[in-house]
Amino acid sequence: MIVPMKKAWCLCQSKDARDTLIHLRRLGVVHVEHQQSPQGGDIAALQEDILLADKALDVLSRVCGDKGCEYRAKPDADWKAQSRHIIDLEKRLDQLGEYAVSLKARIGEWERWGDFDPEKIRALSEKKIFFRFYEIPEGEIGSLSASLIVKKISVRNGIAYCLAISRMDIPEIPYKEIAPPGMSLNAMRRRLEDDRKAAETLRQEICRCAVFLKDIARQRENLEKELRFTTALKGMGESGVLVYLCGYVPFDAVDSLLRTAREKQWAVFLRDPAEEDTVPTLIRTPRWVGLIKPVFNLLGIIPGYREIDVSAVFLVFLSVFFGILIGDAGYGLIYILFMVWMQNRLKKDASTKKIIFLLYLLSSCAVVWGLLTGTFFGQGWVLKRGWRPLVPQLNDAGFMQTFCFFLGALHLSLAHFWRALIKLPSPAALADAGWICVLWTAFLLARTLILGEIFPGGGKWLILTGIVLVILFTNPQRNILRTIGEGLGTVGLSLMNNFTDVVSYVRLFAVGLAGVAIADTTNAMADGLGGGFGALAAGFLIVLIGHGLNLILGPMSVLVHGIRLNVLEFSSHANVAWSGIKYDPLKE
Repeated sequence: MIVPMKKAWCLCQSKDARDTLIHLRRLGVVHVEHQQSPQGGDIAALQEDILLADKALDVLSRVCGDKGCEYRAKPDADWKAQSRHIIDLEKRLDQLGEYAVSLKARIGEWERWGDFDPEKIRALSEKKIFFRFYEIPEGEIGSLSASLIVKKISVRNGIAYCLAISRMDIPEIPYKEIAPPGMSLNAMRRRLEDDRKAAETLRQEICRCAVFLKDIARQRENLEKELRFTTALKGMGESGVLVYLCGYVPFDAVDSLLRTAREKQWAVFLRDPAEEDTVPTLIRTPRWVGLIKPVFNLLGIIPGYREIDVSAVFLVFLSVFFGILIGDAGYGLIYILFMVWMQNRLKKDASTKKIIFLLYLLSSCAVVWGLLTGTFFGQGWVLKRGWRPLVPQLNDAGFMQTFCFFLGALHLSLAHFWRALIKLPSPAALADAGWICVLWTAFLLARTLILGEIFPGGGKWLILTGIVLVILFTNPQRNILRTIGEGLGTVGLSLMNNFTDVVSYVRLFAVGLAGVAIADTTNAMADGLGGGFGALAAGFLIVLIGHGLNLILGPMSVLVHGIRLNVLEFSSHANVAWSGIKYDPLKE
């Protein structure tokens, strides 16, 4: 559920502002709303220090990875100096890398000319022996002046790389001239090797600095904490010798705020948030529903304060969608085994546990659906061996499409049913009842148009009832003509959308069927290779690639289709725009 909030103002004297904020931070219940733009040199300095720490941490993570655990040197107290040193080392490493790219290109360019000393060529020019390098089409070398000695060094793709030699200054030749390099080919290669060794030394030096990683990370956390505190202080409202902090407090934390206010002698004013207020969203759910939070965090979405919490419905239907889209008990077992392997390698904090249990739940749904349909690393080979699915109807294309349409109508009807409960006892709730009638008419119509089923006679009364309810109760007013006009506009805009939304759930069947088809094709290709060691090896490779592709694409299809049906189709019918901001109180 979305926790109700109170808007609170805490008033104190200017001289007590810092102490007041310290106690509020210790209390940890007030989501601060700035009354003026926080500005000041101290804020800018903190932001610069955080940026410095972020850059140093980024360098250590990119260059060293986990190598920092190899070092146990004592951290230096001056984290800023160490951070700057780490950043400078990486700048030098980048410069070497850029020069190495340029040098490799030069080496590749001059390998076709062979190795020579450019200094000796320059010395010969002082003795009136001139050299120039040209790229000349091979068939046109004979057309050059007889006064030139032309030596063909190499030929590539019909272009000759030539050296022109003369006792006189060589005249202009209508071919591409190449300026001689600054160093010989061997010198370039030695320089490249020296730079490689220097780069490796720099990497080792950066990794030796990884011992400071925890210290820099801890300093960064402290800086972030201090920045939040300072911006809250600078963002307080002012009125003469008084200052005040404004924010939002969960309804069940009001008593603790008032107790602290009485102890510290603050003035506190509380009221319900107004419509124009930007209220943060705090969601509290039962433990089992909380498993869906990692998905919300991954997508970066949160419902608005005045919207509804769809976490429970999201979790239940995402689990069903996952089972249908993956649709294979073998794949589900692979995911479970992978999570067992990963569980011992991930840090065991609360968020990680939620992710692990969520993936266990989703993978178990794939196993269950695979058992119901008789699918285990494909379906064909299972049926050939006489094994029968627990629910054979789930392998019938017509039944599965009907089931998907039913699932869509049910899912979207829950959204409108929920909205109707919220609107009660207002007559506007009947508009959502009307939309439920429209959705089930869309279900019947989808079966008729797509599957050729007979449209039931009662369907026309269902759609008429739905349209009338939507027209009359979408925005009921005293002026009946205006009510009907607005209702007709709503029906005109949304009637076809309801049909297409219900039909869009057939994607579950289509994507699930595609996964089974890939698995069966893979098995058939491997089985058709025959016996022998070579055939077995090739068959194993085909099975590994085919099923591996399915194992990778399966979760991607859940992200594209399973989550979309919850975040877009269902949420739009539930009027959830995911416009919320996270409740983030000032706290220790």
